[in-house]
Amino acid sequence: QVQLVESGGGLVQAGGSLRLSCAASGSIFSINSMDWYREAPGKQRELVASIRIGSSIGSSTNYAESVKGRFTIARDNAKNTVYLQMNSLKPEDTAVYYCEMYILRTALTGAWYSGQGIQVTVSS
Repeated sequence: QVQLVESGGGLVQAGGSLRLSCAASGSIFSINSMDWYREAPGKQRELVASIRIGSSIGSSTNYAESVKGRFTIARDNAKNTVYLQMNSLKPEDTAVYYCEMYILRTALTGAWYSGQGIQVTVSS
């Protein structure tokens, strides 16, 4: 079985920073994709940042326009962990943040897994 556990959320003032972590554990052959989503009340689920891992091209990152220049996604392959560094936080960043990973448990068997979600609240 595979589990994703998020940490690092909380309450911060506008302009502040937080770093979210998401660690995968269990039977893991490789991880091909690591994403951070967020859900805020009354809003659509938003893909905040993603990192794709390719054997030939290395990795590539993408960000939602709303967070470009403020958020940075990074990974630690040895720890099967993805991070989301969030700087210059705004009240509109308030949401529950989820990490998702596409994990191969064998060379031929993969699936998407999601964390339990973690609250980030930015006060004005």
